[in-house]
Amino acid sequence: MTKSKEDAVSPVIGVILMVAVTVILAAVIAAFVFGMGTSVQNTRVVGFTAAQNSSTNIVVTYQGGQDSASLSSVNVSVNGNLAATNWVPARVGAEQVVTGTTNPDTVTVTAKFNDGKEQVVLSTSV
Repeated sequence: MTKSKEDAVSPVIGVILMVAVTVILAAVIAAFVFGMGTSVQNTRVVGFTAAQNSSTNIVVTYQGGQDSASLSSVNVSVNGNLAATNWVPARVGAEQVVTGTTNPDTVTVTAKFNDGKEQVVLSTSV
């Protein structure tokens, strides 16, 4: 009688799979225990648009949103340079005119909220 050398393959694969499952379970449990899953921030919903109305003037328009009540102020940057600071849009449709260049400009609108958090709400080229 000869023994087949294939008898040991199945137990080795089984042990490797069990070790892999154990490592994955340990990683998931550690993520919850050490709080890695709770550091996600909520995204606020407010809208702005930007359009160029002349060769250098850019009009930023407030569109509102479900978090508009907690909006405290807005900063507008053109090509990385601060163009309007602490703008408080009074109503939907409020506009802020800033100066750009004749080239395509990158407009970034950063909203500040009542809880002190900030969020970029628009980043576009006009």
